[in-house]
This record gives sequence, structure tokens and C-alpha cells, in this order.
Amino acid sequence: MKKIRVQFLLFVYDKTQKLYRKYFKKKKRQWQFNEKQLLEFQEDSLGRKLGEFYHKHGFSMIPKMENHDVHHLITGCGTNFEDEIAMQYLLLGNGKLNAHLLAAIVLGTFILPEYVKIYIKAYRKGQNMRTFHHWDFEELLWQNFDHLKNFVQQKDTVVLY
Repeated sequence: MKKIRVQFLLFVYDKTQKLYRKYFKKKKRQWQFNEKQLLEFQEDSLGRKLGEFYHKHGFSMIPKMENHDVHHLITGCGTNFEDEIAMQYLLLGNGKLNAHLLAAIVLGTFILPEYVKIYIKAYRKGQNMRTFHHWDFEELLWQNFDHLKNFVQQKDTVVLY
């Protein structure tokens, strides 16, 4: 039964992500790098880790959606469907809010409700991370991946004088 639910979600995702890119990412340009070029970055860089991510999973870059794949890397969220929904919860907890994200959360929770505890945990994790959902990660591809990941995973601290 879960297999049918996931196939339905895949169908919906395939149809909506193209519309999302067309109407919600109009002003965004695709990155100037491809998967092969990312593998040429310095070994400990975000760019290299992203290239290895694509290679390991057999994925190719989707124009204007590259930041999404970086989100997987820096949050530790997997790529199966319940993890994709959990990542949307994490991003909501991190402050991101748009119609596509809300639709993914509502539909994903409705179709795969058995993972609601994981979704809530992901939401809280997003709340406890430094706000990153709006960053342009293409500019950070040269940065040390571990340093960047550690920075994001630390909540902004309030300094009182």
C-alpha cells in the first residue's frame, strides 16, 4: 500500500515541480556548473560534496532547484519520500514559507501520516538551525563543507550588552 502512495506522490511531484520552477522561480537563473564540474572542486568543499551527492545517488541537477540538493547535504535529510517531506517541515521550521512547500507538507502528511513524529522532529530541527533557506549556495561552493554545515547547525545567538 505504501508503494502506491509513494507512486502517487512521485506523479504529483513530477507534474508540480515543473510548474513551480516556471512560475515561482522565474527570476532565478540556473547554476553555472554541472555535476562533472562540481567533482573538480577542492576535496573538502561544498561544491565537491554536492558533486559526490549527485554521483552517489545517480541524480542530475534540476535547473533552478540546485539549492534544494544542498539542503539535503547540510541538513542530513535523506532522499526517500518521507525524508523529502521531513525536509519541507525542516525548511518551514527554518522560516521558509511558500505555496509549494505548504502543499508538499499537507499532501505528504496526508499520504504518509505514519511519519508525523519524524516530521515534527524535522520542524524543530529547522527552528534550531541558523536561518539558511534563502541563501544562494552557488556563491558558497568553494567553502569548506564541514565548516559551513557546522555554522548552519548552530542557532543564531542573541548577544546582550
